[in-house]
Amino acid sequence: MDHNRIRLRSCSIDPLDLKLIIKLGFCFLIFFFFVSVVESSIHEYNNEPFTPQLNSFFFHGGSEGLYASKFLGDRTTTLTTPDDQQQQQEQQNPPINGKSFVRFESVTFRRTKEATERQNPMQQKTGLIEAILFEVKDRDRIGGSFVGSDALCCTPELAKNGNCKVGEVIIHRQENGEWPKRIQTFFEGKEEEAKMTPLSVEVDSTGMYYLYFMYCDPQLKGTVINGRTVWRNPDGYLPGKMGPLMTFYGFMSLAYLVLGLLWFLQFVRFWKDILQLHYYITIVIALGMCEMAFWYFEYANFNSTGARPMGITMWAVTFSAVKKTVSRLLLLVVSMGFGVVKPTLGGITSKVLLLGLVYFLASEALELVENLGNINDFSGKAKLFLVLPVALLDACFILWIFSSLSKTLEKLQMRRSMAKLELYRKFTNSLAVSVLLSVAWIGYELYFNATDPLSELWRRAWIIPAFWSVLAYLLLLVICVLWAPSQNPTRYAYSEETGDDLEEEGISLTGSVDTAAKTERKELVFGIGGEDLEEDKRE
Repeated sequence: MDHNRIRLRSCSIDPLDLKLIIKLGFCFLIFFFFVSVVESSIHEYNNEPFTPQLNSFFFHGGSEGLYASKFLGDRTTTLTTPDDQQQQQEQQNPPINGKSFVRFESVTFRRTKEATERQNPMQQKTGLIEAILFEVKDRDRIGGSFVGSDALCCTPELAKNGNCKVGEVIIHRQENGEWPKRIQTFFEGKEEEAKMTPLSVEVDSTGMYYLYFMYCDPQLKGTVINGRTVWRNPDGYLPGKMGPLMTFYGFMSLAYLVLGLLWFLQFVRFWKDILQLHYYITIVIALGMCEMAFWYFEYANFNSTGARPMGITMWAVTFSAVKKTVSRLLLLVVSMGFGVVKPTLGGITSKVLLLGLVYFLASEALELVENLGNINDFSGKAKLFLVLPVALLDACFILWIFSSLSKTLEKLQMRRSMAKLELYRKFTNSLAVSVLLSVAWIGYELYFNATDPLSELWRRAWIIPAFWSVLAYLLLLVICVLWAPSQNPTRYAYSEETGDDLEEEGISLTGSVDTAAKTERKELVFGIGGEDLEEDKRE
């Protein structure tokens, strides 16, 4: 028991630091509240620099999983200008329904003044920047690997063999092939800025697509890019790997609705026999229902407009963080025997609430950055900085939960409360299975990410977050079944006299009182649950 007490204390936080943690957490949330909303199917470029890559300069313009268009237009008009698009819109209703494309909007390149001054004003084309759009399976067609060269830009030696043109990125296409796409933009004379012609590239094959902006001229060093590109799937603006999640959240909303209705019927049916714990379970069901509904509407709005609505996203993120926090607190207080072994949590209530508050702040910060951050994955260090606290707090919850379960089971066994003991054994087994599944799934996630660095398995990526939602739902379902409202809730409810527990097993009232007295003496002699005895005294 001393070992369990040490582990529990290692997970607790001194209540004297509560004010400081609340202030820091409040400032943390204020900071992330002002993170700019991101249109996640729209990649924004704001004075982004190019980085050296072999003998070229490179900028990653974005990557998305795209499904093939449901119907294809004229292949000769794959690249369309705004006027062409307007004509197509007049012929189609709706104009882009069923189309999958990447659209370049207001993309401009600005070079340095030093680079501009070195140019000849009489020369028409004084600098070239290329946009390369390709499917990830064709990545080996970018560069000179097919001729045994590591160069990305064409060199005079390669140009002599007719493999490429000097100053351009090397692209190897199959005969009559249109991919990878090359879109060229030239600087003219001593112009400091070059504007890319607005156009759309229609996608006719399902795959993970990458967009690179590249140039080969060293004199353009220091050039920056501005503008944006819009990526669309046939059924909407949701990125391919997020598309199935909208359907998933719709089904989960219905699942929580069904669970809520069944629980409500039981709740009303045995209204007079409701325990305090039942109200907490009801709150978790309601939070889960709201969370899934908000995520569904957030994805539906995003899919139709291409922009993540700030209001709905904030509500979805907040409900998600609150639901995760309350769910973990519910597991913790149930494991402590709240309402079954003890009527209150006693002096550790503040520690439980403090741990819940810290977890909420950490979870909210992570959710905000993941859903309102930049479309491109934020840096590994930043992600690690936000993921680690959540992971550590989850580990803290697990240690505290199983430590409390161990003491609760031991206390019930000492009191010979066989009905309650059986209930908690079923709960412990369910929780142990869920932990094992979580560990196995984390291992699968690590394997999935390690073996898929280029997101070629993007069509299966939605399963990763979906698993956690399903697991949380199943755990809640187990609690609802085990602690369902019934006509005789006192069988599992806390009672001051241990005799109530013994009467369940058919023991006489006199014998039960004697046994209860012996049990109390044993606890005092052997020092079992010293910390629990202090809590019982406070209660």
